[in-house]
Amino acid sequence: MAGQKTVKARPAEASASPARGRILNAAFSAFTKGGFAETSTLEIATRARVSKRELYALFGSKQEMLIACIGDRATRLKLPTDLPELRDRETLRQTLAAFGARLLREVSDPAVVAMFRLAIAEAARTPDIAQALNDIAMATSRGALREIMRRACSAGLASGEPAEMASHFFGLLWGNLMLGLLLATSARPGSSEIARRAEAASETFLRAYPAQ
Repeated sequence: MAGQKTVKARPAEASASPARGRILNAAFSAFTKGGFAETSTLEIATRARVSKRELYALFGSKQEMLIACIGDRATRLKLPTDLPELRDRETLRQTLAAFGARLLREVSDPAVVAMFRLAIAEAARTPDIAQALNDIAMATSRGALREIMRRACSAGLASGEPAEMASHFFGLLWGNLMLGLLLATSARPGSSEIARRAEAASETFLRAYPAQ
């Protein structure tokens, strides 16, 4: 995006610093409470009980802190390394239900919903927040689901275009839930409701996309 700052990766030893977690927790709390633009690095350093010098040694800017907050959460939305081989439709159904439940559980977390609210509130002044959410967190989950769809199509278990199939499954999975969470008109679903939604989305999806 034009004008967007390039965020440089920090050394591995800096990422492992015990102060890192305190800084990110403090930054996230300050951003969601007072707004991204209004939050100063001094406020974050004070909340995290570190000096500004230490803060800048770990993060070069507020944007870096925000992206690190999003990135930490996005790691939970990656494709599981132990994904089973998709040999039949039942395995595909179970895989979609498991991934869907994981996605619902992670994205409906109050901290994630707060980040989405922050992105919406700051959209006009700080569009980089929405861009980072889209490029890091949302791209991670979309990419993982597209890979499941690609494998399903390669195995002859479904027929379609993986990206469109992934979008369709997202719609079946979420419905109007995210809007309700953002508006605080819906409560975060419990484990049984998450399982029910994921199972229902998977079964409806498979009826819409028959085997090749």
